[in-house]
Amino acid sequence: MSLILLGNISQTPLFRKTVKKLPVVLKKALDVQVDFLFHDPKLGELKKGDLAGIRVHKFKFKTTLYLLGYVSGGADITLLAFGVHENFYKDLKRYLG
Repeated sequence: MSLILLGNISQTPLFRKTVKKLPVVLKKALDVQVDFLFHDPKLGELKKGDLAGIRVHKFKFKTTLYLLGYVSGGADITLLAFGVHENFYKDLKRYLG
């Protein structure tokens, strides 16, 4: 059976740099969450104000809540940022700036 991908997932340099430093087990958990987003791009909460148009998907890994910021357009998803809540939105605003 062959898998047909209907869209693309891309990463910003900020996202790539953050993920590069993560432990392997957290990277695997993140991959699962990205797969969920690929199948349901509207899973995350749509932001308003300065971050209008950006969605943030929250999930727990062990005891820590992580946030995954992304933009979905049609079948394409761009992963913007990943991290814990502390300074997440401030850093994302600065990056998009």
